[in-house]
Amino acid sequence: MTMSEEAVRDRLVGLVRGLAAAPIAQDGAFPVERQLSELGISSLKMVNLMLTIEGEFDIAIPPAEITPENFHSVATIEALVLRTLAAR
Repeated sequence: MTMSEEAVRDRLVGLVRGLAAAPIAQDGAFPVERQLSELGISSLKMVNLMLTIEGEFDIAIPPAEITPENFHSVATIEALVLRTLAAR
């Protein structure tokens, strides 16, 4: 069973909201292109986010894919998760 892009994005947004330093407004569109550090995700929280994503989607992110570019925003993480799910 493949997960839709929308379902992946919704789950990722929920995870980021849970880790953000300050509440992110629930109304309106989530800023999926915005840099995670601007949303209050510290480097320590980024590690927690990566581990949480692996558990949430039952994937193992290859070490070569753990790069700042892949963890820049929800949109870049979404692309990484979709690529990783497709490679299974």
